[in-house]
Amino acid sequence: MQIPGVPAVVLEAIAAAQEAVAPGAPVALVGGAVRDVLLHRMHNDPWRGLLDLDLVVEGSGAALVEQLAQELDQRGFGSAITSSQVHGAYGTVELELVVAGQSLLLDVATARQETYAVPAENPQVRFGALADDLARRDFTINAMALVLAGAGSLSPVLLDPHGGQADLERRQLRLLHPQSLRDDPTRLLRGARYGARLGFDLAPQSLADAASTLAEWPWLWRHGDAPDQAPAALGTRMRMELELLLEREPWPQALAALQRWGALVLLDSQLQADTTWPRRLRRAQRLGLPLMVALVAGAADPLALAERLQLPHAQHKLLASWLALGERLGQEVLHSRAAGDVVSWCALLEAPGYSADAVALGLACGAGGVQPWRQWRRPLLRWWWRWRHIQAPLQASDLIAQGFRPGPALGARLRQLRAEVLAAERV
Repeated sequence: MQIPGVPAVVLEAIAAAQEAVAPGAPVALVGGAVRDVLLHRMHNDPWRGLLDLDLVVEGSGAALVEQLAQELDQRGFGSAITSSQVHGAYGTVELELVVAGQSLLLDVATARQETYAVPAENPQVRFGALADDLARRDFTINAMALVLAGAGSLSPVLLDPHGGQADLERRQLRLLHPQSLRDDPTRLLRGARYGARLGFDLAPQSLADAASTLAEWPWLWRHGDAPDQAPAALGTRMRMELELLLEREPWPQALAALQRWGALVLLDSQLQADTTWPRRLRRAQRLGLPLMVALVAGAADPLALAERLQLPHAQHKLLASWLALGERLGQEVLHSRAAGDVVSWCALLEAPGYSADAVALGLACGAGGVQPWRQWRRPLLRWWWRWRHIQAPLQASDLIAQGFRPGPALGARLRQLRAEVLAAERV
């Protein structure tokens, strides 16, 4: 089986290297490359290209990589491996090589097996066989392997113990076992990513398994508990999957799939019921805001969700500023005698502690729980597009030339001059 963009000599050298260091032990290409090349052949799907190649080996990945350098050298590619780095306790090796003008990233991992002592926590991992490694994966379409060497293989052999090819034919995502989401609920987010990218949907039984698991909520942590106590698969690992979904995938389709599957409840029940997120996220995109922040803004308690996901400090701060500004709008503007005063609007929106992005987030998410944003959308838009860019007709250097000395009086005069210009503006 040829992999587009992968010279045959690379696969031959990998097989030869494994036979040299561990005769009879398999080394296999796994994951997205196997899935995508089968899709390309079965359905004539366009080839999406390769980000990297994932290899699983029974034995030492580091020993395989060391021997691979020699095998490539014997084939006339002595300097093919341009970088190599070992990661983690299980000796995963990441390397980059250039062969016949093709640059490839390879991740070589020792086969392992996983058990989940506590649902949604990080698994307990130990070395295993290739079959164990495939059994720990998320969906059948990702649990296939192209065995390059081992057990007397003379040519690559497709290993498909979980029926992934049949699911590729049906263009469906099928979980490997009914407890899959109990172990790791982030698999639903990965399913939404694959579905949006490949045009797949959950298989009927997997959809039923998802519904029963979500209804049961088998995880020790529940909504309303301390955010920092959430297990990894409901916290940081969920954030990482969401980041990939929002940054790399067709996110409208992926989020729609999650909502259709009932899976947004993993984040927040209000988000699951929300129908405004497409408009909210598109507005945020136009305004240059992080999509993650716009999504989290629709939760019942955005700051609690931000803490659970451990969003970056800047994103957490933006949400806090948005909520604080919305509260101030509710307290001051709705009952203010200066509600129609451009100068007062600017003073309010430009007060210390509030950022321009907080106003933009209000414009994007105004229908999501903070009502003043909707009522005062027009002046907020005018501030965002026009008023905040208006400056005083004179600069500080002009006033200094007129006799002002640097200090508070100079700043006050500049603000007064700008206010005179703003006063001529209409709300």
